[in-house]
Amino acid sequence: MITFARALATVVVLGVALAGCGGSADKPVTPGSPASPQSASPGAAAVKGPPTLAPAPGGLTPVFKRGGPAAGKTVALTFDADMTADQGPRAARGERFDNPSLIALLRRLEIPSTVFMTGRWAEEYPTQANAIGNDPLFEIANHSYSHYAFTADCYGLPRVGGEQMNADVQRAFTAFREAGATNVVPYFRFPGGCYDKASLRALAPAKVTAVQWDVVSGDAFATDAEAVAEQVLKDVKPGSLVVMHCTRSAAPVTEEAVQLIVPELRKRGYRFVKVSELMKH
Repeated sequence: MITFARALATVVVLGVALAGCGGSADKPVTPGSPASPQSASPGAAAVKGPPTLAPAPGGLTPVFKRGGPAAGKTVALTFDADMTADQGPRAARGERFDNPSLIALLRRLEIPSTVFMTGRWAEEYPTQANAIGNDPLFEIANHSYSHYAFTADCYGLPRVGGEQMNADVQRAFTAFREAGATNVVPYFRFPGGCYDKASLRALAPAKVTAVQWDVVSGDAFATDAEAVAEQVLKDVKPGSLVVMHCTRSAAPVTEEAVQLIVPELRKRGYRFVKVSELMKH
């Protein structure tokens, strides 16, 4: 089975970005406002937003990897919807970076999920971003605009300059807003999972919580759904956060793996939650 790190390296070698989820036809939609924390108007009652972690020492962006003991037998399945800033020509030639049947499966199985979406993906598929971002079963989190690395030597990914990191994240939030998504949470996942103190410091003005994981599914470029399911089932513990992908070409067996994972975890007594619920514990 291909590991997450090897899969990312394969992305670079083959020029394929891990990508997305959603529906099919995409047309511009009326922009909406993301459900990220906003300042209340004078005299208005404060609206409680999604939970976030306090800044780390030195004002660094906090990092969340799994739920605490109070989370109990809960697990968060997360799906990365990746599309790099330079893949527009490939999309124009007909390459699809989506997996609508996976999203349909999550709906049928009633699996609350967090989709870490790049802004470029939301621009390419605004109707899909809108549908995901307005379905209460899902929440959209930020996976950068470009899916470029925020550190040096991150599996060969192109790098975002330190002075551009916050702007890249804000550009993604703008793309979600322009697609009309409303269930948007102030969470960020580093492309490739690569970060350091410099990148955590650069993102401090964005006031996001960085979200990693404690279970690697190994679904990227995998061809054996049973092996992916076995990997997840072996490593899941109460409060786990699983990283997966929803893409037709780069993670072709994820839907089949989910069909194996969900009933077994339910049999074991697990409850599926979004990251925003897991972060409460």
